[in-house]
This record gives sequence, C-alpha cells and structure tokens, in this order.
Amino acid sequence: MTKTARAPTAGVVLLIATVGIVSSIIAVFLRLASDHGGPEPGLQAALLDWIILAYVFSGVVAWRRRPKNRFGPLMIVAGLALCLSALQSANSSLPFTIGQAFDLLPIALFLHVFLAFPTGYLRSSPERALVGFAYLVGVGLQLVGLLLGGFGPDNLIGVVSAPEAAAQLFDVQLLALAAACLGGLAALAARRRREPPMRRWSAQLVVDFFAVVLVMCAALLVTGLYFPGEGFVWIQRSTFFLIGLAPIAFLFALLDARLARSAVGDLLVELQVDPTPSDLRAPLARALEDPSLQVAYWLPKYRAWADSQGRPVALPREGEDRATTLIERDGEQVAALIHDPSLSDERELLDGVSAAAAIALDNGRLHAELKARLEELEGSRGRVIEAGQKERKRLERNLHDGAQQRLIALSLELKMLGDRLGEDAVAQASVEQARGEIAISLEELRDVARGLHPAVLSGHGLGVALESLVATSAVPVRLTVVLDERLEEPIEVAAYYVVSESLANVGKHAEAKSAMVEVSREDGELVVEVVDDGVGGADTEGGSGLRGLADRVEAVGGRLRVWTPHDGGTRVRAEMPCG
Repeated sequence: MTKTARAPTAGVVLLIATVGIVSSIIAVFLRLASDHGGPEPGLQAALLDWIILAYVFSGVVAWRRRPKNRFGPLMIVAGLALCLSALQSANSSLPFTIGQAFDLLPIALFLHVFLAFPTGYLRSSPERALVGFAYLVGVGLQLVGLLLGGFGPDNLIGVVSAPEAAAQLFDVQLLALAAACLGGLAALAARRRREPPMRRWSAQLVVDFFAVVLVMCAALLVTGLYFPGEGFVWIQRSTFFLIGLAPIAFLFALLDARLARSAVGDLLVELQVDPTPSDLRAPLARALEDPSLQVAYWLPKYRAWADSQGRPVALPREGEDRATTLIERDGEQVAALIHDPSLSDERELLDGVSAAAAIALDNGRLHAELKARLEELEGSRGRVIEAGQKERKRLERNLHDGAQQRLIALSLELKMLGDRLGEDAVAQASVEQARGEIAISLEELRDVARGLHPAVLSGHGLGVALESLVATSAVPVRLTVVLDERLEEPIEVAAYYVVSESLANVGKHAEAKSAMVEVSREDGELVVEVVDDGVGGADTEGGSGLRGLADRVEAVGGRLRVWTPHDGGTRVRAEMPCG
C-alpha cells in the first residue's frame, strides 16, 4: 500500500525558514568579515542572500502547494547548499575547508533543478547521466583537488603538496561544468522539440528562463577561467541575479496554475449547452489548459477503453510521458483524461474539472459504447457477407468443375451413341430428346452458378461481367461503364449484384420498356446507377432483395438509395468507396 504524500507541517516550514534566514545571515557575516578578498563584499553578500532566500522560501511554498512533487524540496536543498559554499569566505580553516569542498556543488544543483522542472524528476537517462556527471565534477573532483593540497594554506585535508596539479584540475572542473550547463541547455531544447507544447505559456516561459540561466552559468565559468577581471565581475553579478530570479519565475507559474482553476466555472457554463460527446475534448482541454488532452471512455461490455468514435484507446503506462486521471460516477469508472504529467500536481483543478464534466462524460461514454457496438455490428455483417461470398465462389467452382463437366460429357456420349444407332429413327429421336434435356439442365445449372458467383467477373472484370449480364436482360438496357482499372473484388462483386438484382426486379415487377445502367468513379467512389421507365412503386422494405443489396453495399462502406415514385419508374443508386 503506497503512502500518500503530505504537505510539510507548520513546524517543519518554520524550521526550514529559520534555517534559511540564519544561514543567509551567517553568509553575509562571513562575506563581510572575510580576509579572502573580493570586490564590493557587501554586494556579493546581498546577491548570495538573494539566491539563498529565493530558493528556500520558493521551495517551501512549492512543497506546501504540491506535496507529491519533489521540485519544492529540491529547491530548498539548492538554497541551503549555497550556504555551505559560502563557508569558504570564513577566516577559520575548518569552515573554509568545508565551504571549499562544496564550492561548485550549487552549479550541479541548479542544473538539477532546471532539468527537473516541473515534476522534480529527471525524465530521461541522458539527463540523469548529465546531472550525475555534474555532481561528480563539482564534488568528487573538488575533494581530489583538496587532497592534492590546493586552495591555499587553510586547506585542512591536503595529503600531498601539489598545488599546481590542483589548480589544473580546478580549471578542468570549470570547463566540464560549463559543458554540463550547455548540455542542460541542449536537453531543454530537445525536450521542447519532441514533446507537445506545455500547457501554459507561463510554464514555457519558466523553461526558457532556465535555459537563459544555464547559458549565463556556462559563460560565468568560462569567463572566470580565461577572462578574470572587471568583465567577470559583471557577468558574475548578472548570473547571480538571474539564478535568484529563477525560483520567483516558478512561483509566478504556480500562481498562474492556481488562477487557472477559475476555468472550472467557465467549463460549467459551456457544458450547459449540452455539447455532443465529440465536442467534450475541446472545453476540457481549455479548462485544463492542455491542448494535448485526450478523453477515453470505459466500455463495460467490452472491458476496454475507447474514444468518442468507439475506437480502442490504450491508456499510458507508468514511466511514459503522459499521465491518466480516472473519472468515476456513482462509484463506477466512466472516463479517463490522458494529459500532461504536470497536471498531476494540480489535484484540485483536476478534481474540479472531473466533477463538473462527470455527467457529460457519462453521456459521452454511452455514445462511445453505441459507436463501438455499431462498429462491431458492421464488422460482423461484413464478415458474414465475405464468408457467404467465399462459399458462393466455392459452390460455383464445384458446379463448374463437377456437375457441368459431367453433363457435358454425358451429352457427348449420347451423341456418340446416336451415331452408332445408324438408321433407327426412333432411337435417334430419343437420344436427341435426352440431349436436349441435358442442354436445358446445363443452361439452368449455369444460371445457378452465375447467380452464386459470376466467374466472368473474377476473370475479366466488372465491365465484361456487366455486358454479359445486360445481354440476358428481359428488357433492352443501355450500359455505360467508365472505369480505367480493376477495383478490389468486394467492390466489384457488390456493384455486380446491385445491377443484377435491379435488372431482375425490372424484368419481374417494373413493366418497363427499357433500362439504363451507368457505372463510373466520382471523387474516390464507385457510383452505380440503374434506372428504368416502369411503373415504379418498388417495395424497399417488404422483400429481401433490396434489403440484401443495402447490406452488401454497406458492408463495403457504401450506401444504397432507391427512388421509386408510383408514376415515374425506379432509380437505384449505390455509392461505394474505392480509393
């Protein structure tokens, strides 16, 4: 069972604030009383206090507002680490050595803070490796330099006297930390390219500001190494000011997030107009200020998640760069919001939006479930028709290769028998009569086979198949086929049966004198029209013919329409997507 993160108590907050204030006072005192030199110690002390207090107090506010987020404690640690670094201004050897050991630690911590925004966690292995490298250089190599006897006579832990080696190592440290800062800049830039835009412009502004600070830190380290002097002092003061301003920018983003909760009221007003389920995502995205928001609905019948159109949706797994908030109504899960992970820190906003939209999302769930069932029904109907068509094809092939061939062979044998009978007129007549019956049976069998599946369609295409169909029509038919290539077999089969069934109806019921069949492609669709000049009044519901045609056409994603006035003939039009 996981423990719920709690906000720090008032006593903890008071303790942290006291430590921060006392530490800043000590840093000012040490800087002003330091024998280690440096221009304008008062200004330097003020800038140190500016950074320490900004990080400590901003970290406390962030921790109180977002107890599950590690960003607040991380800022507090960064501010207090600068207090340790300030001990190097002390005139006593022990605090000097401690301060010198942690001199470069704040740089690594600031890099860590900037890359961990806004969750407090480093998002990728390269980022973790970069920050680990910065800690190794800023602390590990610093201890090596102290052991080599660097940083003057007040160093208490020097075991060998190699100040020149320690100085060279320190130069390498500065260059390495400058490279780490630029690496952090590259990481922020890469994150901005590969991830969707941050939910709020204020959060994006904070990230951009962090990038500027990292550039200044790199410039400070390089300038201190190669260009010490007046220029370095100006860059140092500017960098210190911007470093202290960074947590203030974060607090501004935090305030903007708090003000965003007023959007819940706007959401309630917007939902009063009862938007359709497909429109729910837009108002929710506006309320949460997350343009990447997705809405998934729970379908109990299928035990699965789906979008508003009934299509399956996979919820993000732990460790992915997306977060999920489940929404329940009457104790049952209704929907899920898939959103930016930074929203997880704004529990009140998420809860308010979820409560405001629960009823609308429940309606959306019902709509999505209906869509899923319709999609399942359409898929099932398509599979049934496809299976039936395969069976028809098999039967047609069996009739052609079996019964028809045997009847033809039997007719040939009878002819040969008749030739051997010679002048026996009675026997000859009986043989010819038998052959005539076989011919009639063979023709009827061919009609049955064509009704099952037109072999000419598979072999020669829709145009030739329709020509053979029109040739046997009960009324004269004007056929127009405008196709430049073969179509997918299910489309051709559906089109063939639209014409076949329509012409059969014309011959049986229309009392027509003529008919017209037109087949063409229009805007990626195959359009089939059959028009007759009969009496009209065709029954589109009572019989199974037209209903079966509609099922066949709809199974391939098309639609069938019938116009049948009682005094103006009948018009059948099928439209099917054909790419």
